[in-house]
Amino acid sequence: MIKQIILAITITFLLPLAVNAAEDSRVMVELPGHMKAHMLQNMRNHLVIIDQLLALISEDKFDQAADIAESELGMSSLHKHGAAHMAQFYPKGMQQAGTNMHKSASQFARTAQEGDLLDTLKALQKITASCTVCHAGYRVH
Repeated sequence: MIKQIILAITITFLLPLAVNAAEDSRVMVELPGHMKAHMLQNMRNHLVIIDQLLALISEDKFDQAADIAESELGMSSLHKHGAAHMAQFYPKGMQQAGTNMHKSASQFARTAQEGDLLDTLKALQKITASCTVCHAGYRVH
């Protein structure tokens, strides 16, 4: 059952990202080369963390998932990611999506500590929803 739930979450997260490049109406965000590379590396790392969270949840390691979510994605991770420096280059909507993702990760950490599977999965979906909103609305050049 847990594996089916995790598969459903993964599919739900990935399907909205399939955008036909010929009809790409997302807002183009221009970033200096080094900042673009930094941002893309942060996002790849975020995916790795989400994958780790799914693995930990499937193993009933809620406290570990909470710790990783907060330290790597939550509000306490903003300095690590250079959020204040990067955000000034993002449109307001993109800034808001990022803020929502980090806030959702902190909420996920608090929820995961309670150890309820369904509530934890719902909290994880709020993180990925922020990612989906941003990726559906913005692209970088």
